[in-house]
Amino acid sequence: MYIVVVGGGKVGYHLTKSLLAEEQEVLVIERNGPKADRITRDLGATALVGDGAEVATLEQAGLERADVVAAVTGHDEDNLIIAQVAKRRFNVPRTVARINNPRNEFIFTELGIDATVSATQVILSIIQQEIPQHPFVHLLSLQEGGIEFVELQLVDTSPSVGKTINEVGLPDATAVPLLIRNGKPLIAEHDLALEKDDHIVAVTVPEQEAALRARFLGSAL
Repeated sequence: MYIVVVGGGKVGYHLTKSLLAEEQEVLVIERNGPKADRITRDLGATALVGDGAEVATLEQAGLERADVVAAVTGHDEDNLIIAQVAKRRFNVPRTVARINNPRNEFIFTELGIDATVSATQVILSIIQQEIPQHPFVHLLSLQEGGIEFVELQLVDTSPSVGKTINEVGLPDATAVPLLIRNGKPLIAEHDLALEKDDHIVAVTVPEQEAALRARFLGSAL
């Protein structure tokens, strides 16, 4: 697999190191010469000095044969341009972009970037999972179709306690594949009565999150 990493900072450096350890073919594009030299010297990776947001640099990198392009610079604007050009000009099958400001995630999704990584959202999800009785936690986002994996924890006052999933009713574009009870996973049969402290893992889309909260937790938060 041929992977082009745009951005040779700390994220790009360690990403390249991990990919090389998996015996992938990696090329790094970095506009700062000394950083590019360090990657070549320390990792033995091929590093191209240039602006990854410019078409000429991407052509020089051979993007037409790339399987994946990872835009991991420290600037969201550059990462968006890089991923867009890779997808639309060079027909790269998969584009991955780092998001530094989580407010920009919607833009990346709307413009068809295959996958985004936001350190802020990852850390927030981890913290939420450690907060006792936190009722709604984002577990994972898939940019294809804007799919969200979320976890809902039922409490005494949840209107869904004592009801089955069929009785509660699911919003459109929503599925509940898994239920965790007393630390053990259960197939979420739709005729299974829900109990206090059940953890429900749901697959939904962003526009249905409020309805999902309201039906199971009693609040759109």
